[in-house]
Amino acid sequence: MGEAMSIPLPDHQTSLIIFLAVLLAIAVSNAVTVRRPRRRSLDSPPRVSVLVPARNEADCIEACLTSLLDQDYPDCEVLVLDDESSDGTGEVLARLARAWPRLRILAGAPRPGGWLGKHWACHQLARAADGDLLLFTDADTVHARASVGDAATTLRADGIALLTAIPEQDVRTFGEKLLVPPLLWAVMSFFPLPLASKLRLPALAVANGQFLLFERSAYERIGGHEAVRTDVVDDVALAKRAVAAGFPVRLHDGRRLFRCRMYRGFREAWAGFTKNLFAIFGYSVPLTVFVWVWVTLVFIEPLVVLAVWTGGGNIVPLRPQPAAVAAALGLALWLIAYARFGLPLWLALLYPVKVVLYAALAFRSMWGHLTGTAEWKGRVFRGRRA
Repeated sequence: MGEAMSIPLPDHQTSLIIFLAVLLAIAVSNAVTVRRPRRRSLDSPPRVSVLVPARNEADCIEACLTSLLDQDYPDCEVLVLDDESSDGTGEVLARLARAWPRLRILAGAPRPGGWLGKHWACHQLARAADGDLLLFTDADTVHARASVGDAATTLRADGIALLTAIPEQDVRTFGEKLLVPPLLWAVMSFFPLPLASKLRLPALAVANGQFLLFERSAYERIGGHEAVRTDVVDDVALAKRAVAAGFPVRLHDGRRLFRCRMYRGFREAWAGFTKNLFAIFGYSVPLTVFVWVWVTLVFIEPLVVLAVWTGGGNIVPLRPQPAAVAAALGLALWLIAYARFGLPLWLALLYPVKVVLYAALAFRSMWGHLTGTAEWKGRVFRGRRA
C-alpha cells in the first residue's frame, strides 16, 4: 500500500495571517452592507411607545427626553421609569413633566428577587406602554427629530421584528476614546452580519441595547425582558431569542438617528465594561481566557517581532516578513471600523494599547463576577445575578 497523502498544516505565523484575512473579509462585508434607516411612506403609521429606564441619570436625562418629546412622528408616547434614583433624577423628571404634559413618568416598583435592575425597569415600562411598537432606549442618548419615524417606518416597510442601531459615539475624554470605540471594531470584525441575516442563527445575533425597536407582538412572543431577566447582556439575549423564534433582526447604522455618550471618563467606562464583558462570553472562564489570550497573541505578537527585528534582533523561528503582513492586516481592521462609523482614524493607530487594555479588562470582569466585586450604579454583580 502506498503512503497516505499528507497535507501540510500552515505554520504559526501563516495561521495568524489567515485568521486576520478572514476577519478583514467580514469587516469589509459589514462595512458595505450595514444600512441606515430611511424615511418611508406608510398609509397607517404604527403607534410607538418610547421607553426609557433611568437610574441616577440627572446629568443626561433632560437632553434625552426633550429630544424624544420633540419627535416629528405623528403617534408617539414617551414613558420614563425612575429606577430608585438617588441623585436628583426624580426632581429633573418632575420639572420636565410640568413642561411636557404628555411625558409619562413611572415610579419603579421594588425589584423582585431573580431580576437585574434595568431588566425589571424595562419590564415595567413595557407593561405600561400601549404602542404597537416598543422602542427601548437609554437615558444617555440624544435623538434626532426623525429618529422614531425613520426607525419605525423602516421596520414596518422591511418586515423586521427587531430593529437595532449603532449610534454616533460621543467620546470626549481620552479614556473614553480608548475604551468605547473598540466595541464597534468587535462588531465589524467578528460578526458576519449579512451571513447572520440570511442564516438566522441565534449564535450570530447581535444587538445594541441603546436602541431596540420591537414589534410588540414579537417582544411578547419571545417572553420580553422577563425571559432574559438574569442576563447582564440583555440586548444580545433578546436578539438571540428573536432569531430563534424565526423573527427577522437587523442591525443598522444609526448615526443619523441618535448619539450616545455611554460613559463619562475612563473610570466609569472601566466599571461599565467590567459589568458586561464576562457576561458577553457566557460567564465561561475557559472561553474568556482562550479568546483574550488568542486576541492578544494575534494583534500583539507581530508588533513585538517587528520591534525586535528593527532593533537588530530576532525571535526564532518567527520571521519579520509575515509579521509585517499580519500587522498590516490588523491595522486595516481597525481603520475600516473607525472609518465606517466616522471616528478619528488616529485612534485606530492606538489599537495595541486598546487590545492590552481590553485583555486586562476581560480578566478584571471575570474576577469581579466570580468574587462579587463587579459593581455598577450601586448594584453588585456576581455571575448571572445582581
